[in-house]
Amino acid sequence: MAEKEYLIFLDESEKRGVFYSNFYGGVIIGATQYERVSARLENKKKELNFFGEVKWSKVSEPYLSKYTALIQTFFEELIAGHLRVRIMFRQNAHVPRHLTREHIEGEYFLLYYQFVKHAFGLMVMPEHGHPVSIRLYFDDLPDKEEKRQQFKGFVLGLAAHDRILERDIVLTRENITEVRSHDHVLLQCLDVVLGAMAFRLNDKHLEKLPGSRRRGKKTIAKERLYKAIHREICRVKPHFNIGISTAAIDPHHGWWLDPYTHWCFKPRAAEWDGSLTKARKQGSPTRPT
Repeated sequence: MAEKEYLIFLDESEKRGVFYSNFYGGVIIGATQYERVSARLENKKKELNFFGEVKWSKVSEPYLSKYTALIQTFFEELIAGHLRVRIMFRQNAHVPRHLTREHIEGEYFLLYYQFVKHAFGLMVMPEHGHPVSIRLYFDDLPDKEEKRQQFKGFVLGLAAHDRILERDIVLTRENITEVRSHDHVLLQCLDVVLGAMAFRLNDKHLEKLPGSRRRGKKTIAKERLYKAIHREICRVKPHFNIGISTAAIDPHHGWWLDPYTHWCFKPRAAEWDGSLTKARKQGSPTRPT
């Protein structure tokens, strides 16, 4: 069914990690599927006695089976083609060059803009035969109101892009809004998936309790949930490698059609610093792959 409107829910996670930073995530869903999918996930939460907000930071041993069941339901909808997930992050070892003060201070929104512009495949969206409206829902943005509005203005500017106009995509200012994840179960599930990626890529599954050689129960529970999520992703992306960009299933419309993608963002002008990689941290030589 050719949708007349798509909703995109967006979130961000770890800004600075030991090995990987600047995590952004998004869920895109057709308007005809939104109410049904949201209702199914909310009902699943009630069935599991989840009455508060679901978040990666809340994952613990007593709730592991519940989080796993909810995320499996989320991925059932993804596998059925009712929603698609996009994740973007940056590897610290790719060090940007020639950054200005404005680049450094505006890093958060500059990268967020790139994520919105490219990750969902709007530029390669197949012909729908009618205008297609896009609604963007950002989990509460940080910073001052002025900078948030400036960012939204840049995002709105995509509406005038030639490739957006060619595909008859409609994006208006009133359809670029901020929301609370507490009120949107899709954002909550996205938070768990995005958090799991930042957790594993930055080796937080190896962290020990202070003054101990053992890992905490919460860390072990999070690792198990990450593995459950990894298994779900492998159902649509066999041999999925968490640390690299995923290959497109379709050479023309992959960014749009793929059910799940990882985008390891690399600045155009960057130099490789092997001392910032996991292999070097552990005492062995490394090189970019």
